[in-house]
Amino acid sequence: MEGVRQGGGPPAGGPGSGSGSASGSFPSLFPPGLHGIYGECRRLYPDQPNPLQVTAILKYWLGGPDPLDYVSMYRNLGNPALNVPEHWHYVSFGLSDLYGDNRVHEFTGTDGPSGFGFELTFRLKRETGESAPPTWPAELMQGLARYVFQSENTFCSGDHVSWHSPLDNSESRIQHMLLTEDPQMQPVQTPFGVVTFLQIVGVCTEELHAAQQWNGQGILELLRTVPVAGGPWLITDMRRGETIFEIDPHLQERVDKGIETDGSNLSGVSAKCAWDDLSRPPEDDEDSRSICIGTQPRRLSGKDTEQIRETLRRGLEINSKPVLPPINAQRQNGLNHDRAPSRKDSLESESSAAIIPHELIRTRQLESVHLKFNQESGALIPLCLRGRLLHGRHFTYKSITGDTAITFVSTGVEGAFATEEHPYAAHGPWLQILLTEEFVERMLEDLEDLNSPEEFKLPKEYSWPEKKLKVSILPDAVFDNPLH
Repeated sequence: MEGVRQGGGPPAGGPGSGSGSASGSFPSLFPPGLHGIYGECRRLYPDQPNPLQVTAILKYWLGGPDPLDYVSMYRNLGNPALNVPEHWHYVSFGLSDLYGDNRVHEFTGTDGPSGFGFELTFRLKRETGESAPPTWPAELMQGLARYVFQSENTFCSGDHVSWHSPLDNSESRIQHMLLTEDPQMQPVQTPFGVVTFLQIVGVCTEELHAAQQWNGQGILELLRTVPVAGGPWLITDMRRGETIFEIDPHLQERVDKGIETDGSNLSGVSAKCAWDDLSRPPEDDEDSRSICIGTQPRRLSGKDTEQIRETLRRGLEINSKPVLPPINAQRQNGLNHDRAPSRKDSLESESSAAIIPHELIRTRQLESVHLKFNQESGALIPLCLRGRLLHGRHFTYKSITGDTAITFVSTGVEGAFATEEHPYAAHGPWLQILLTEEFVERMLEDLEDLNSPEEFKLPKEYSWPEKKLKVSILPDAVFDNPLH
């Protein structure tokens, strides 16, 4: 439950302890982490010391449902010279470490990220006659924060979020999000680490798909060139009725050329997926199937989890050599400014305490496999094949309902345990599939209707008997049932 209050930086005592003051006379009232973020807000908005705030009535660290303690809402006059319209600017407080006493985030030192290392911002075009900011963006930010806290996946600039619903629950075409650096807010060094500011940018479904097929940064750059679709500060207009490709058809050509030249830098997704080993009888639960019917499925080992996590991290580097890191790769925390920002616990096992010791799991070569995806995940298979494997890269599906993972690799990827001699190989519940360029081209032809998923009915099955590979596109309910 949230409430709207007028106030500057929230005091350390939380609700009921007064609105506090942003002046230097009362620095002790502010938790140090919060004070640092609020100082950056004051630098940007010196004339708005007491913005409206949406505040969590019962704080997350007291058992409340909302991870963000506060969301401040500022009125930004824009920049007429740059064709930037007046808008509302929302800033979150809570993804970073505000308190430094381990009530929410583990304190890891001042040199690395504070908490998750970032706060969210959002810029919403101000409607004519609007005297107060709408509060729905605060709930949107809380929803994203819940995802981060529950999954421990962090966001990076260029990431996309498939939301599948108008962001304001209206009839708007703005139903998904991209993330980018806030154009005005600078990183802040707090006593508990560094905080950066990632801005949410609302996009249409067609723009999301383009970001998936190519890359988020490329689409963000296109949005910056279209004033009504975001402009240089990437301001979201929920009343926008046209995509950037409808506004300027030439932009689709730029995307198509980018896909052909660069491929996709989307290296993996959390998905509803599963796989079966068809090489052995299903009753051989001990060693034949990754999805065990009526039993607890195997868990990814800690080192397997880290390798998948590192796989996704390295996949963000467009120009890096396609290499799967060794299974004994060490965990890397913090920010490395020579590469794409690392993802904290990006694919952490839900129950790392119960994992099987890595040395007790052997790699198994499989003769025949059956891959299962829901419709949304299946629609990304052409992207995986055309945008990743044909460019010598890899792509990973990580199950959101368990520890299953499926990684497609091309023959140019080093470090994989799938080989041309044994193209299907498993390490516990992690399956790797190596596909030759010739087979990828054939699969793209056979899977062409996945580009128009609305035209076929579920379930849908594809099979390549000579390759001993079967792919099924199944209803969501199949994956929601633990005994599927």
